[in-house]
Amino acid sequence: MTRKRAILWSSTGVVLVAVVVVAAALFQPWRLFTNTTVDDALPPGETTSTSTATAEPAASAPTETPAPAASADPVYTDLARGSFITHEHETSGSVRLVQQPDGSRVLAIAGLDTSDGPDLRVWLSDQPVIEGVDGWHVFDDGRYLELGALKGNLGDQVYEIPADADLAGFQSVSIWCARFAVSFGAATLAPI
Repeated sequence: MTRKRAILWSSTGVVLVAVVVVAAALFQPWRLFTNTTVDDALPPGETTSTSTATAEPAASAPTETPAPAASADPVYTDLARGSFITHEHETSGSVRLVQQPDGSRVLAIAGLDTSDGPDLRVWLSDQPVIEGVDGWHVFDDGRYLELGALKGNLGDQVYEIPADADLAGFQSVSIWCARFAVSFGAATLAPI
């Protein structure tokens, strides 16, 4: 009877260790205590030049309206903006879809503050942002575009949008946990 009991305890111990190892690999609980701060240079807000530098006409020259000077400042155009709401984890910050002077587009996230987690991604989605638990799992129900792994859970971040990406219909951004198919936080993209 003692030998059977020893085998039972030994087997139970092996199973328990295996469960703990698998659970740790899946949930990565240490990430509750880690932070990664990113400080990407954000594109400037939408700017348009209003300077009309003019030269004073010479006293003997005929009076003409001089042409405005060409703007030396590149123009960044905000296509959409939004602010994060909390889903599975407390999340705050703002987002902008920006067309850069060269025509490329980026998603700029300013002041992100969320939890670290396993396999976090940045998604553009055609799904609406819904507050509360009902909104946690909707972003993989329709069309989405993954912009890459979340660079860090804190700070300012910029994600390039592929040149051939059709942004029509995308109305939200989600910090998406691919491991558990849940949104940490999301923002509605309001067109400008």
